[in-house]
Amino acid sequence: MDIEITARLTNWDQYQRGERRDISIAFPTTRKEVQKALKAIGVDGIRDRRVILTEHDSNLHPNFCCCLSQYDSVDEVNYLACLLSGLTESELETFQAVLEYGEHDQCAGDLIDLVLNLDCYELHPGVDTDEELGRIYADFNEAIEVPEELKNYFDYEAYGRDVRLNENGCFVEGGYLTRNSSGFVPQYAGPEEIPPEHRVFAYPKLNIRERLAACKEVADRAVSHETAVPSKDRDER
Repeated sequence: MDIEITARLTNWDQYQRGERRDISIAFPTTRKEVQKALKAIGVDGIRDRRVILTEHDSNLHPNFCCCLSQYDSVDEVNYLACLLSGLTESELETFQAVLEYGEHDQCAGDLIDLVLNLDCYELHPGVDTDEELGRIYADFNEAIEVPEELKNYFDYEAYGRDVRLNENGCFVEGGYLTRNSSGFVPQYAGPEEIPPEHRVFAYPKLNIRERLAACKEVADRAVSHETAVPSKDRDER
């Protein structure tokens, strides 16, 4: 499965001034593409510096985009997309099952930590009833021994229900999900933990003429603001 993640990259400084300039960006991406997008919305590191990501979209579980917010950085979303792109099909199914269950889903950083700890979870694909779960544990996993002559009378549903309750497992869209004995160890502490090869945020490179024009615009904007704001020292009559 090819991962598809998109968002609207928005010029936050301009938005604060009552205007809106944004552009769609797909993840994972490259530094060159980010610079191109930033230039298109007027974020050059001189005139404007701040951006946010909004209107996230993805071909993953619907809960995925609900976990992302405008406070997540471009580098974090890119790192997350790169990690997800490296998962096997079964690992990706487990990731989406945990999302449906509702754990580690508050921000992009939580999702990064989840990907790095997927070995803490086990997913039994296609298992969606207590009876099926009971048969898997009793007949295939041999968690208990059921004599052949009693299998037609054994209450697999009740046994599966007990297994689910004892394991704190749950049925999700992809199957039966449970935690194993491996402990969840937080590994992501913030953007400073992102490997250099996944850091793509960089302001566009400006030539001398573009830099001078940008600096002049900032200076003119400052003068205009000072003129618009009445001096506090002025006597009111």
